[in-house]
Amino acid sequence: MRRFPGVTRVALAVLVSVGLTACGGESESPESGGHMEARLRISGAGATFPEPLYVAWMRRYGEERPDVSFSYEGVGSGEGIKRFIAGAVDFGGSDAAMTDEQIAQVSRGVNLIPTTAGMVVLAYNLPGVEGELRLPRDVYVDIFLGKVWRWDDPRLVAANPDLVLPSKLIQPVVRRDGSGTTFAFTNHLSAVSLDWRDGPGTGTQIDWPGGAMTGVGNEGVAQKVKISLGSIGYMEYGFAKRLGLPVASLENRDGDFVKPGAGSGQAALAAAAAADLPENLRLFVPDPPGPESYPIVTLSWLLLYGVYPEPEKAAALKAAVTWGLNQGQPIAEEMGYIPLPDNIAAAATRAVADIQ
Repeated sequence: MRRFPGVTRVALAVLVSVGLTACGGESESPESGGHMEARLRISGAGATFPEPLYVAWMRRYGEERPDVSFSYEGVGSGEGIKRFIAGAVDFGGSDAAMTDEQIAQVSRGVNLIPTTAGMVVLAYNLPGVEGELRLPRDVYVDIFLGKVWRWDDPRLVAANPDLVLPSKLIQPVVRRDGSGTTFAFTNHLSAVSLDWRDGPGTGTQIDWPGGAMTGVGNEGVAQKVKISLGSIGYMEYGFAKRLGLPVASLENRDGDFVKPGAGSGQAALAAAAAADLPENLRLFVPDPPGPESYPIVTLSWLLLYGVYPEPEKAAALKAAVTWGLNQGQPIAEEMGYIPLPDNIAAAATRAVADIQ
């Protein structure tokens, strides 16, 4: 178990005094099942990227005691930030963090807390194509620019001499909603391609070139790829893994083709951990170096207010998030997320302690 100096005996005492139920479910009353009724409800909304992990954390943490009921609605990073700014939720979730302009709109202050990290993968649907599909950097950029539009394009064939690629149209699948996954993906494309940087650019919502199909949330994109022959879409690794979708090996900054996985994700995040962390913990990793690094990784942040008017709610949130930064990291790794490096997790724990 990872331990941090910022986890005090007081925090641990609070931790065991509150419980967590997944997706806002209520515990049974003493009359119906002998369990304590949740006396405090805390709601959140935001990124779909970490949603499966947050639900798993809620379920596992809720086994302690159901005094507090937490819920999280995966509505996308953009909508999560809107609800957080409006004060409609107790916490938000975003894979794009928040901009300075957005933070300035929150009078109660904002604490950006990185909780986990993950990989954005390119999953595809090509029945009969067996083996490792390799996508060079310039090729996958041009696929989403609409410049490479057939699977038997000469550049794809040259990169995959051992595969028989079909004479079939490539159908990109992209996010329709405001998305931190889109931000992470387009931030990477902007880092590796001037054409992309000077064209569609980086953002949570993009005016995609060509006639891309769209889906809502990571799950929506993954489901659309699963049922659409010839399609390719970007999504968080865990969603592709759960649906059994094949994913491409991508050319990284060092020129090596790397598959997504625990080792390649951790190698990429280690490069970020070696850098100086900004005070606000808003750290992006658009193109990590290293021969073993998977090229598209992102942190995911919880958005917490600097001040909560209800001390009980502040204490419950601080205890739960501290648990996620500590005991929750092995669960993240089991689910295909990248555990936080020690220095990032420790800095996040200190930031949680500052919440009033």
